[in-house]
Amino acid sequence: MEVMEFGCGTGSTAIAHAPHVKHILATDFSAGMIEIARGKATAAGVENVTFSQMAIDEYTAADGTFDAVMGHSILHLVEDRDAVISEVYRMLKPGGLFISNTACLGDKMKYFKLIGPIGNFFGLLPMVNVFSVRELTDSLTGAGFEIDHQWQPEKAVSVFIVAKKPG
Repeated sequence: MEVMEFGCGTGSTAIAHAPHVKHILATDFSAGMIEIARGKATAAGVENVTFSQMAIDEYTAADGTFDAVMGHSILHLVEDRDAVISEVYRMLKPGGLFISNTACLGDKMKYFKLIGPIGNFFGLLPMVNVFSVRELTDSLTGAGFEIDHQWQPEKAVSVFIVAKKPG
C-alpha cells in the first residue's frame, strides 16, 4: 500500500505502520516535529517512510495516488475541515481508506465553542474547531465517503472512523 499521513507529529504512527506497507508519506506543518520524526525513523531503522514538512492544504498529489490516508487528532485543528476531507477523497484510489480519530468537542464540551476562540485570540489556545460526531460524519459522507467503521470510547470526545472511497 501507498499511504499518506498528514499531521504526523513526531512520526510514531507512521513508524509503527511502516512494516506493513510499501511506503508512507508522513507530513506535518512543524519543522521541529518532522526533525524529531526523522530521528526516530533513523533510530528504528525504518526506511520506507518519507517525512516532509507541509500542511495538508499545501500538498498536491495526483488523483488516486494513495491506497490509504491517515489523519489522527488533526481534523479539529484545520481551518476548513470540508476542504481537507475533499482533498483526501481526491487523493485516494477507488476503494481507498481514510482512517482518522478526531476530537468532536461539540457533543460533550459545547462550551468550548465560546471559550476556544477567546483563548486563541489571546494566544493561550490553538485554533480548535468545535463540531459534533454527526457533523463530522456528514462532512465525510458529503464528500462521497462511505463510513466503513466508527467507534467512540464511552467517555471519550474522540471518534475513530474508517471511511471508504467507493470503487
